[in-house]
Amino acid sequence: MSITKYYRKNPNFPNRYISPEKLFSYLQDNYSDYIKEVGTSDLGKPIFKMEMGNGSINVLAWSQMHGNESNSTHAILDLLEILENEKELKEDLLSKITLDFVFMLNPDGSEKWTRRNALDIDINRDFLKESSKEILIFKGICSSKSYHYALNLHEQRTIFSTDGIHPATLSFLAPAQDYERSITSTRKKSMAVISRIFQKLSSEIPHQIARYNDEFYPTSLGDNLMKMGIPSILFEGGHFQDDYLRKETRKFYTIALYEALVVMAELQGSTAGWEDYQQIPQNKETHFDIIYRNVRLNTDYQCILDIAVQYKEELINGSEEISFTPIVVEVGDIGRKKGWKEIDCTGKKFISNLKFPKLDEKVDFTIE
Repeated sequence: MSITKYYRKNPNFPNRYISPEKLFSYLQDNYSDYIKEVGTSDLGKPIFKMEMGNGSINVLAWSQMHGNESNSTHAILDLLEILENEKELKEDLLSKITLDFVFMLNPDGSEKWTRRNALDIDINRDFLKESSKEILIFKGICSSKSYHYALNLHEQRTIFSTDGIHPATLSFLAPAQDYERSITSTRKKSMAVISRIFQKLSSEIPHQIARYNDEFYPTSLGDNLMKMGIPSILFEGGHFQDDYLRKETRKFYTIALYEALVVMAELQGSTAGWEDYQQIPQNKETHFDIIYRNVRLNTDYQCILDIAVQYKEELINGSEEISFTPIVVEVGDIGRKKGWKEIDCTGKKFISNLKFPKLDEKVDFTIE
């Protein structure tokens, strides 16, 4: 049964940005019987694990390992909201699985809306070195129980599409566990789950689900879980047209999370259908946020070019929502790429204090 018709957003978290303090307060007020503090970050912020269900399939999931990827936290909050209002769904799901969910593994980065932790360490590349407190906390949880599956929840940039036309709103990956990208039995278990998710959601968001690149990263968390024999599924929430606050992505991320849990309960470690994984289109790096086409610069010779712009996500002090700053990322002939928004500047005037747009600088020009 799809939960699309039951979907509801958790009203306590309307923004893409989630304050750690607000999240912690909400969990303590509403789920104190299900959560426990499993450690603290470098700056002393608590990290909570929720345990729900009494089923035989043990699933470990975690959100905001990268602090500026909040859709994963939204997804579990929205799923909890759905389950609180749909008791039959809740009882059925939680009788089959036991879900351990680590909220906001990187609360320091989450507070500042940065990818890395307070020491500028990418936790997702710290599995072997163990330089961060957060990875030690995670590995302690991971070794505390025999997990049948792991859900590694992330977000990806707006640059990806499935086919050069449609945005990759959701992407999934069964990570490799060696440089040869061997198709092991553990990978097949992950592939089987992803194949089922793809089948269930393809009609919901046609042409907007992709496969993430399976290059092997020897220091990353998901790849090492696979080496340990724990089938790991990478989620990547991506762009939805004209939805930079990712409200639509949030919805489909939540649905995919629910479906993943249902599928894991159904498969119980089976690899049935894993071959269909290869039929999922792979992420393609095809787009910029904006492309200004055929811009004529104010030079003493005829200079006509394209200007590509990407939004930089920033959290301004005191704000409850992130802001989007347009940054020039490419100039010249950008015919090989597309823009989610394209502006034809033929016959129009480039107005700026500079003759040329500056790479990696904020857009300071207008077109009239």
